Amino acid sequence: MSLDLLTYLFIGGSFALYIGIAIWARAGSTKEFYVAGGGVPPIANGMATAADWMSAASFISLAGLVSFIGRDGAAYLMGWTGGYVLLAMLLAPYLRKFGKFTVPDFVGDRYYSTFARIVAVVCTIVISFTYVAGQMRGVGIVFSRYLHVDINTGVIVGMAIVFFYAVLGGMKGITYTQVAQYCVLILAFMVPAIFMSMQITGHFLPQLGLGATLDSGMSVLATLDKLSVDLGFAEYTAGKKSTIDIFCLTAALMAGTAGLPHVIVRFFTVPRVKDARTSAGWALIFIAILYTTVPGVAGFGRVNLIQTINGTDEANVGTEYAKMPGWFKNWENAGLLGWHDYNGDGKVQYSAGAAFAGGKPAFDGDARGAYGERAVTNALTNPAPAAGAPFANEVYVDRDIMVLANPEIAQLPNWVIALVAAGAVAAALSTAAGLLLVISTAIAHDLMKTCINPDITEKQELMYARIAAIVAICIAGYFGINPPGFVAQVVALAFGLASSSVFPVIVMGIFNSRMNKEGAIAGMIVGLGSTMAYMIYFTFMGGSKDDLFLGISTGGFGFVGMILNFIVAYVVSMMTPPPPAEIQEIVENIRVPRGAGVAHAH
Repeated sequence: MSLDLLTYLFIGGSFALYIGIAIWARAGSTKEFYVAGGGVPPIANGMATAADWMSAASFISLAGLVSFIGRDGAAYLMGWTGGYVLLAMLLAPYLRKFGKFTVPDFVGDRYYSTFARIVAVVCTIVISFTYVAGQMRGVGIVFSRYLHVDINTGVIVGMAIVFFYAVLGGMKGITYTQVAQYCVLILAFMVPAIFMSMQITGHFLPQLGLGATLDSGMSVLATLDKLSVDLGFAEYTAGKKSTIDIFCLTAALMAGTAGLPHVIVRFFTVPRVKDARTSAGWALIFIAILYTTVPGVAGFGRVNLIQTINGTDEANVGTEYAKMPGWFKNWENAGLLGWHDYNGDGKVQYSAGAAFAGGKPAFDGDARGAYGERAVTNALTNPAPAAGAPFANEVYVDRDIMVLANPEIAQLPNWVIALVAAGAVAAALSTAAGLLLVISTAIAHDLMKTCINPDITEKQELMYARIAAIVAICIAGYFGINPPGFVAQVVALAFGLASSSVFPVIVMGIFNSRMNKEGAIAGMIVGLGSTMAYMIYFTFMGGSKDDLFLGISTGGFGFVGMILNFIVAYVVSMMTPPPPAEIQEIVENIRVPRGAGVAHAH
């Protein structure tokens, strides 16, 4: 059976399953729409949480990121995995006992302030929209390659699918859809990883792949180091980032994980506090299956990519374009890979350096060059060959294609390639749905119902939530079509925003009964404002890397913003009156492991 037909069957079948579940589990009340009725079993909630958590960044982009930056990619693995431990142990049980639906709900009630609630709503919406931009781009990438449409059309198709099960089913529909999506995405990630591990190392455990010995007598890591140096790159195991930047990035990703609104709300869907902790444990197990596999997949993919393009002999002379395998031309046609014959020898050659001005080729429609390659309109950077490299780089590779292209590069069966496509879509859509629900809940419940018009009926509130979800889907689609960067980079910005705004106010709200509304509001504004300003300046306004604060990148500055939040909140709270006695009593009670009630809306 052809790859196209298998892809249509796998993706179409999974879509039918998701939509069917959404119709079966359609929300009929605000409680079902917001927290799935509060009755999801822990293991199912753990699986749904893992799917919600393992977004397009985890499935599509993380292995590609590690594959290209090597050791520095460990910050993402440690930050995202460690952050979940932080969430499970430090926040989830206490938030569940507090019993509110959303982060703004917690902030509004804990800090006895409508204005604090509104600031939390703003933080939630900014974080969620930043995060969802990466997911919609991931959907567009998958569809552009496998459905043979451009990325923009792919984003629109993804928007339509999310509309059905997010707007109709709410949290109830999303939860059970995400259980199915986890099963799809983990199979889609692990099956090719096992295939490649057996193909390259001779054993089936990809988690042990980097240390395995190849036919050359060298380990996968040693081979990567040698290939990288030969082609002018830094050693794969050598980091480029400074120690302080790695520390701040890891810390920001950890705190950001614990402060993500769409993950926190998951712990209100279980019946009891004990179930919140249990479901967090299950989620961590389900997440670890993928995250411990990422380094192996990244290493296998990098070796395969270099050796497929440049050949396996010591000369690294490249491969004639006419003899390049089909995957190269498929991704070239998708606009995510580009080649220009820099030296006119008709061979595709890959090494260190930017092949095109601006880093990414601008393709000239369906025009073709002398060898049948996609013609490009932007100028070459004409880089001199890197020290030790046999030639200047002629190839642009989008990091986000690595996981998707791996099965094709490794020449795995077509059904494996189709399964990966279905898994990538599942990963992106599951997280997009959770984020869109958080946005709609923040607008309908935390703004409309709580702040603007408390007299609206439950039916009207549900209607507002669905309208907000539709508007959010449209805005998310725009960001998917016009993303500010590659998937993992965009998502890292969302984590920085969460760590600098939401995480400190929740931690202080649980563990510091003296923290008052003035301190919380000031801390959130300073934390979010400073981090956003830093990110906007260096990401969108062309700020020079020489001006980075202590050399800390935009992804890591969320940690600095978090520290500023804590300091400002503490100082302001000490200079202003303490919270009312009843609020301090609530704070003391939520840390006592008994007496938790059900999650409540109003």
